[in-house]
Amino acid sequence: MFIPCGESIPDLTNFTLLMPAVSVGNVGQLAIDLIISTLDMSKIGYFYTDCLVPMVGNNPYATEEEDSEELSINTEVYALPSKKLVVLQLRSIFIKYKSKSFCEKLLAWVKSSCCARIIVLSSSHSYQRNDMQLRSTPFRYLLTPSMQKSVQNKIKSLNWLEMEKSPCIPEISDSEICIRIPGGGITKTLYDESCSKEIQMAVLLKFVSEGDNIPDAISLVEYLNEWIQILKPSSDRHTSALPWKIPSSWQLLFGSGLPPALF
Repeated sequence: MFIPCGESIPDLTNFTLLMPAVSVGNVGQLAIDLIISTLDMSKIGYFYTDCLVPMVGNNPYATEEEDSEELSINTEVYALPSKKLVVLQLRSIFIKYKSKSFCEKLLAWVKSSCCARIIVLSSSHSYQRNDMQLRSTPFRYLLTPSMQKSVQNKIKSLNWLEMEKSPCIPEISDSEICIRIPGGGITKTLYDESCSKEIQMAVLLKFVSEGDNIPDAISLVEYLNEWIQILKPSSDRHTSALPWKIPSSWQLLFGSGLPPALF
C-alpha cells in the first residue's frame, strides 16, 4: 500500500501519525495542509490504493516556479523526523463501499510501521448538535481505550470536552446510545477499528457548516497545538496569533477572480 519516494522504506518507529478525515467542510484536510506548509515537511511516499477516486494536480505547497511543476496525487505521506511527525494527506473522496477496506489497510500499515499513535482531524455537521453542544465549545475529542492510558491526564488538564453519546437513531428517543459523528466521513469507522485492534488513536473534531472553512481549519490546528505543541506559543504578549503558513494553493481555493471583460 505504501510506496516510498526513495529506495528504502523510512523508519517511522514511535512517530505520531496525523491525518484528516474527508468530512464536512474539508476542515481536516485544510488543517493538514496548514501543518505540512508551516513545518515545510518533506514528502516521503504515497499510498497506492484503489479505495479513493484517482486525482492528480500540481504541488499544493509550491514556493517557487521550479517546484510548482511537481505532481501530487490523492494520498501522500510527509514526515518531519526532528519532531517525530508523519502526516497522511487525503485529497479525494472514497469510492463507494471502499472506505472500510481503506481503514483496515491503513491501520495494518500503522502497525507494521511501528507508529506510536494516530491523531485524526475531523469535523461534524453543526446543525445536528444537541442543546448541550450548542451551549458549549464547538470542539470535541475521542480517545481509544489504549490511548486513554497514556494521555488522559494531559487531556484533562486542557479541560477539553469528550464527544457525547447520543441515540443511534435520533428519531427514536429510546434507541441505543452510541457515538455518532454525522458528516465525519471515515472518522467513526477508523475509531471503531482502532478500538478493536487496540491501536492508540485520538480524534479531534469541530462542529462546522459548509462554506469558507479556512477559519475552522486554523482553529482546529490551534486546538491540536494546545496538546502536542507543533508550534511553541510566543512569549510576546502582543503577539497572540501563531505563525501558520498558508499554502500557495489556497490562493485559488474559490477559483480565480472575475475576468475584467465581464465589466
